[in-house]
Amino acid sequence: MQGPNIWRKFNIHWRKVVISAFIVLICSSAAWSQRQVGINNPNYDDRFISYGFLIGLHTSAYQLKYSDEFVSRSLDSLYSISPRWSGGFSLGFIVNMRVADFLDVRALPTVAFYEHSLEYQRLDLPTINELVETTVVELPILLKYKSERRGNVRMYFVGGIKPGLEASGKNDVESVGDDNLSVREFNMSVDVGFGVDLYYPLFKFSPEIRFSRGIQNMLGSAQNEFSAGIDRLNTNTITLYFLFQ
Repeated sequence: MQGPNIWRKFNIHWRKVVISAFIVLICSSAAWSQRQVGINNPNYDDRFISYGFLIGLHTSAYQLKYSDEFVSRSLDSLYSISPRWSGGFSLGFIVNMRVADFLDVRALPTVAFYEHSLEYQRLDLPTINELVETTVVELPILLKYKSERRGNVRMYFVGGIKPGLEASGKNDVESVGDDNLSVREFNMSVDVGFGVDLYYPLFKFSPEIRFSRGIQNMLGSAQNEFSAGIDRLNTNTITLYFLFQ
């Protein structure tokens, strides 16, 4: 079973790289911004509404709860179902509304491309990897709480909800009930994160890291060998965003 261990170590390492890259990016960008002479865009945050776009790089995985059937005799050859972290990306727009001096509300219509993988390990049988690929239209609605601006830098926290609807994926395949893991098309997540606004002469750049926890059970209604041992599927996602306004 050397292969699964290698992939597990790779995925843990990938998540550490994302978080480390975010910290290095914030520190280096903030240091560069503080070296700038004068205040860039001093009245930028006085705007009632501002717009922009975002690019996101994420790693995501299912969190599962076993069903009672998992320990039944009918599944005695199956001894584990293990989620695997997989990468993806997203593209979207920013609509930001100023509510108070330190509080904004923002909507971020986004198209995200996900891969979720489950590894079915069986006794004396080959391991099966079930990959669920989906394109999801998402609409995060977030509150943004900002710190005092210091020079050309401002820290912030974000939190809110993220509804998502599958636009395309394995559910489009007619044979999904027999050959694939069935998942629901709608998901609802709770998002929390933090970032830093960096003010430049012509725009504002904001690296942000956000953690997303799905509260919707994503397990579909179709029953087959892939869903038999599962009672609940939730999504977990870590995303590094680059926002330009």
